[in-house]
Amino acid sequence: MSERELRRAEVLARVAEGGWTLVEAAERMEVSYRQGKRLWKRYRVEGLRGLVHRSAGRVSNRAKPKKLRRRVLQLIRAKYSGEPGKRFGPTLATEHLAEEDGIGLGVETLRRWMLEEGLWSRERRRRAHRRRRERKAHFGEMVQLDGSFHDWLEGRGPRACLMNLVDDATGATLCRMGEEETIWAAAGVLQAWIERYGVPQVLYTDWKNIYVPRPREEARLQGEVAETQFGRMCRRLGIRIIAAHSPQAKGRVERNHGTHQDRLVKKMRRQGVGTLEEANRYLEEYCPQHNARYAVAARADADYHLPRPGARQLREIFRLEIERVLSHAWVVRHANRFYQVERQSQHHAPARSKVTVCEWEDGTREIHYRGQKLKCQEIEGRPLPRELESSRSRQIVRATSGALAGTKWKPAADHPWRRYPQRGFQKSLHARPLVPGSPSLASASAPP
Repeated sequence: MSERELRRAEVLARVAEGGWTLVEAAERMEVSYRQGKRLWKRYRVEGLRGLVHRSAGRVSNRAKPKKLRRRVLQLIRAKYSGEPGKRFGPTLATEHLAEEDGIGLGVETLRRWMLEEGLWSRERRRRAHRRRRERKAHFGEMVQLDGSFHDWLEGRGPRACLMNLVDDATGATLCRMGEEETIWAAAGVLQAWIERYGVPQVLYTDWKNIYVPRPREEARLQGEVAETQFGRMCRRLGIRIIAAHSPQAKGRVERNHGTHQDRLVKKMRRQGVGTLEEANRYLEEYCPQHNARYAVAARADADYHLPRPGARQLREIFRLEIERVLSHAWVVRHANRFYQVERQSQHHAPARSKVTVCEWEDGTREIHYRGQKLKCQEIEGRPLPRELESSRSRQIVRATSGALAGTKWKPAADHPWRRYPQRGFQKSLHARPLVPGSPSLASASAPP
């Protein structure tokens, strides 16, 4: 008997003793007078058993056939079951039963069946630690960015990092997978978001030096603003970066990681994804499905995304820019490689001036001076100074290259290197004042 039926039995017992009238008993049981008369009649004829609901213990008229239940549980054991970390939950299993096997079931029905068969277990919910921050009101007002390292391919491929962008107002997500959480990985997923939705207003990240470097004390005292390459890209796009001081502060993207680590891993296992290229192709299909199920409508209708820049402007933004100094020989050194700049009539870059080396993800490099591209070509090694451009100097350079290759080389007796210390010694003697008792300058400079 249920608690309500036990309470009704106590009330009707008071009626049998003569303490309450049937009208008072009906009010106490919160039923009508006619229903109270029915219950009182059942109680007098059948006792406590008469108060039990007539459908108790009977099979529901809406119950699923037993044959269907056996088939579903067989599919769960064969395709969607396993260890606690790998088995499908009732919600995900319901989706795949409908997509792959053509069986439509309710989530709670499947959950009850799996609990009864021991294929699923209720997990204790954690106690709330703090109140969650309210969502932003507008789509594109703030987008959270973070990377998640996980065994996404379950040993079928390398361990990878999922770069995840989640809109704070709607929960819409966009993901790309790479080997590490690098500048190019963050720039790639941000560029994909911009091409699909537009330029967001704020980007919420953590304190990794990819996004926001912690400024040094000397730079802080001098008023210098530290900026990374990714920060420069965002500044040119008009995106403001906010760094979170704890994982709980950007909890929306952190909770989104947990959802992907459960659903995405299992879905890629079903698809047989084994490489990062295949994973990124599957993410183009997975993200819209995920957003259709989990994204919500923003509280305000206005979209805070700015229009997407053109392809040429995006290429000028999503690149690395490193300052270098142009040598007297019009050579720029970058990443231990040398580039000979050709002299041009227009946009002339003087020697010892600062130029910008622009580098893209595909390895393309260009040298710019005041926003204009300079003609240049890569050379094999460092160019020789003018004083070494003689036949004798070329022999010395060849001998030096042999020494670097492992051949022992010594400069000749009349080599300029052997005279440099002597000249310096004479210069120091000339600069030294003569004092009584010291040897004369001529005797000091004369050879022994």
